[in-house]
Amino acid sequence: MRELTLPGIEAYAQAHSTPEPGYLRAIQANTRKFSDEAQMIIGHLEGRLLKMLVAMIKPMHVLEVGTFTGYSSLCMAEALPEGGRIVTLEVNETHARIAQEHIDATPYADRVEIRVGHAMDSLAHVRAPIDFAFIDADKTNYIRYYEAILPLLAPGGFIAADNVLWDGQVMDSDDESADTVAIREFNRHVSRDDRVECVLLTVRDGLMLIHKT
Repeated sequence: MRELTLPGIEAYAQAHSTPEPGYLRAIQANTRKFSDEAQMIIGHLEGRLLKMLVAMIKPMHVLEVGTFTGYSSLCMAEALPEGGRIVTLEVNETHARIAQEHIDATPYADRVEIRVGHAMDSLAHVRAPIDFAFIDADKTNYIRYYEAILPLLAPGGFIAADNVLWDGQVMDSDDESADTVAIREFNRHVSRDDRVECVLLTVRDGLMLIHKT
């Protein structure tokens, strides 16, 4: 993943943000050992932002689409109010197993429930209301996930969607690859949706914050 800001800016921002806990650093290291897709982890800076969003919103019911190895789930779990819970959806059984091992090694295991299966199938069994949702899964289904989640979202609830700048490729009109087109369409769809307000943040690979009005 290339830097979308001036060289060194993200490193500077990380250096002046609260450090990530040791167990999150361990998850990053362990993920690099078994996967060549370790960049899929949201990372230090976005992880601390995600935790802060949860701390501000104080959601009791959190939904995540795309667990991978559990890093983002635990960032959110850190900040949950007492009694808060996260349901996280993962299609890959190996990723789900590794994520469960990572989660079980932290003080937050009782706050996170992993459900394995195709997200659209799993979403049919998620109960409303959801106070906060985080979408970070296959890009070609972002609009489908968004439309499935929005009716479950409590009035005034929030959605955060990751990778909405897609390595800057959203601005390349010659890039007609499926993922790039899907992210462009998602950004357009949300920005024109009068049911919500949104802001696209230029953090890491882009984070869309969506508020159900």
